[in-house]
Amino acid sequence: MKITDIRTAEVYGHGYSTYVRVYTDEGLTGTGECIHGGAGCPKIIENFKRSLIGQDPLDVDRHFETMRRHTIFDGALAGNIVTAITGIEIALWDLAGKALKLPVYRLLGGKFRDSIRLYCDCHAGENPTPDAYGRKAKELVSQGFTALKFDIDDHSHPDKRDRFNHTISPGELQTMIDRVEAVREAAGPKMDIAIDMHGQYDTHSAIRVARALERFNLLWLEEPVPPENIDALRDVKRSSGTPICVGENLYLRWGFREILEKQAADILMPDIPKCGGLSECRKIANMAEVYYVPLAPHNVCGPLGTIASCHACATIPNFLVIEWHWKDRAYWNDLVITDAPIIQNGHIRVPDKPGLGVELNEETAKKYLRPGTKLFEC
Repeated sequence: MKITDIRTAEVYGHGYSTYVRVYTDEGLTGTGECIHGGAGCPKIIENFKRSLIGQDPLDVDRHFETMRRHTIFDGALAGNIVTAITGIEIALWDLAGKALKLPVYRLLGGKFRDSIRLYCDCHAGENPTPDAYGRKAKELVSQGFTALKFDIDDHSHPDKRDRFNHTISPGELQTMIDRVEAVREAAGPKMDIAIDMHGQYDTHSAIRVARALERFNLLWLEEPVPPENIDALRDVKRSSGTPICVGENLYLRWGFREILEKQAADILMPDIPKCGGLSECRKIANMAEVYYVPLAPHNVCGPLGTIASCHACATIPNFLVIEWHWKDRAYWNDLVITDAPIIQNGHIRVPDKPGLGVELNEETAKKYLRPGTKLFEC
């Protein structure tokens, strides 16, 4: 079996995902999804196509490493080149599973769990009041989720004195506390609650927040400082008993090395369809396991990329929980062909069908294409 073509499509969801389809001379295809690569991903994938046509698609890791090494001088340490490679990698795994008539998790070493727990990213309330945060928490608890995440960074806060300065004001801090308190009271003491700060604050502000939120027994505090300075992150982690989670803006296993070596975070959150793909996720997880650090992958993909991530998460022992970020987009489930809702009681059961176990619903995808583009057409 040989690769004959690779085509892409850009479909709107949480921003635009790039879907990648690999074609073969035996009629089998594999489809992947990558995210946050920007508008340049399809062109990057088009450039890779030339070197992949005629190759055996089952050599997934070799193709990944060849693409990465050949583009190091073009920026393949991080960013949209890595993300483009990731989309191809996921499509190749889907194709390999179909060719071998096995689900992807079998090809990755087998599974530790049958279903993957999700946390629902709730953004915030329908308005910025603590009551609104509490109402949304109750709504998601009733839907069967056992973990929730809320945002507490707020550039429009009336006490925010300078939108470019990273220092938190007393008024902002109090609002953060009030919102988290409302969520905890509404969700109850047994619910896992994560809080996101989106890397918006300086070190001493992050420390103040982490300490102030200790009494709420959080699952984690996410990205309390910008991602560039690992020493600052370590200072925040050491300052408080609130667990610190980071990693959505890091790429490949090398991006996580310093955080682990300096023990600067309690939980890692690689974005699997962005930072390197399924094999790379397992390598990051293996590194983290040495430091007794769990993985809670960041995820804003549609259902195809989410299920691809679930295959990887099923195969790693130190998996904790994965994000679901589409609460307010009703067509999420419609983007793949499936007999039943993908998410049930806050979990996704890992498909046992060959490949990823789901197929893109092209009719739905066509409704959300980037204007001026087509679905998998040359």
